[in-house]
Amino acid sequence: MVEQKTVEDIVRQVLKNIYKEQGAAHVVSAPSAVNAPCGDKLVPERDYPLATKRPDLVKTPTGKSLNDISLDKVLRSEIGPDDLRITPQTLRLQAEIAEGVGRVQLAQNLRRAAELTAIPDNRILEIYNAMRPYRSSKQELLDIAEEMETKYSAKINAALVRESAEVYERRNRLRAE
Repeated sequence: MVEQKTVEDIVRQVLKNIYKEQGAAHVVSAPSAVNAPCGDKLVPERDYPLATKRPDLVKTPTGKSLNDISLDKVLRSEIGPDDLRITPQTLRLQAEIAEGVGRVQLAQNLRRAAELTAIPDNRILEIYNAMRPYRSSKQELLDIAEEMETKYSAKINAALVRESAEVYERRNRLRAE
């Protein structure tokens, strides 16, 4: 039987290789003015990937550090699904790194992802389905945008939904009322 430490080492090595292969594509989001909690500015070339180079900055939604997560703790149910979700702060820090290396679109995508962490998964799926062509009226899309902005403070995503409503109207992709 394979020892638990061996399995953990293998998983860490696989993840490290995935990060290397995908390069800055795994970088995640924040406004470029966000500073690391310790007060020093992130240095994209030095601090990417955060999980390896700056694990002190990465926390789970429940406040656990990456070092608090192990296969043994998962098996003992000390680590649950909420401990494995990414936080808006981590996404913002990753966005800062992405922007710092000139990956502006990736940084914007990460900022949108950071906003979406506040929206329940089932609502995200409903919104996704509503945004498909011919699924919603313009007013329904505008209502979704308003909800995203006011209820979840997802201003970047709300603007995207509003833009989608305008584009769908121009291209005749709205559901007939």
